[in-house]
Amino acid sequence: MNKRFTKWILAIAGLLLVTVVAGCSGNKTVATMKGGRITQNDYYKEMKESSTGKQQLQTMIITKALENQYGKDVSDKKVTKEYNKYKNQYGSSFSSVLQQNGMTTAQFKKNIRTNLLTKVALEKNKTVTNKDLKKQWKSYSPKITVSQILVAKKSTAQTVIDKLNSGSSFSSLAKQYSTDSATKNKGGKMAAFDNDSTSVDTDLKTAAFKLDKVGDVSSEPVKTQYGYSVLKLDNKPSKGKMSDHKAELKTKIYAGWMQDSSVMQSVISKVLKRADVSIKDNDLKDVLAGYVTKSGNAANSQSSSTQSTPSK
Repeated sequence: MNKRFTKWILAIAGLLLVTVVAGCSGNKTVATMKGGRITQNDYYKEMKESSTGKQQLQTMIITKALENQYGKDVSDKKVTKEYNKYKNQYGSSFSSVLQQNGMTTAQFKKNIRTNLLTKVALEKNKTVTNKDLKKQWKSYSPKITVSQILVAKKSTAQTVIDKLNSGSSFSSLAKQYSTDSATKNKGGKMAAFDNDSTSVDTDLKTAAFKLDKVGDVSSEPVKTQYGYSVLKLDNKPSKGKMSDHKAELKTKIYAGWMQDSSVMQSVISKVLKRADVSIKDNDLKDVLAGYVTKSGNAANSQSSSTQSTPSK
């Protein structure tokens, strides 16, 4: 299971818990037991004094500000499209991945929306320069397309290679042997990827880029975190000219910035400044301190400060 995917799911699960607490008002009883009870105020006090509670409040404030400023730029159609990418990537195991992490479809889509809002904020607040493009171009390689047959044992992978060398069809062998439910009925064909793709096993990427000509097949089994793969190169475009790949280069640059804490801190600080955040609880006055100085402009009134970027 993709580690970034798991971290993303866990982050939204925590956010949902704090959302419930933040929505509580008054002093209603949350739980009773012999010898006492726990009220909403008791629960809120504990949450706001914990680092987890403060971090999630930061996330809630940032998400609200992002929604207010860029909500019109992220349609339901875009969210569904991104959701379907994950669903197709994990195939029949997608539902179990969500269940294992205590997530529903609606919760996961909400998390996707927050991520897309963050991307829009980045693109609106930081421009890609020609210098940035030239730097990215140096390490750029076009996306390639490969087909794979994934099996559990090395000996089985070798059997597949031997059959391919004897003239058997890659597509038919994929249906017969592959354990990858997302690709086995499509001739083993995987979605195109490049050397920066995080959703593809590192060893598989290395082996795939070593294949030279279209139609070339792995000379030996490729060990990955999922088992053993046999690969076939379907498409490997030449690098070409930088001017032909500007859109893709920009996408890569923005993806890199999304993972750069200093860049995102600057972007979110601008978002919060425009949001004019005012913290009403003195105990939480420094909850946004990672983004705005106390004399800064993002938060005012009884408090001013900020948080860390929403999980991606």
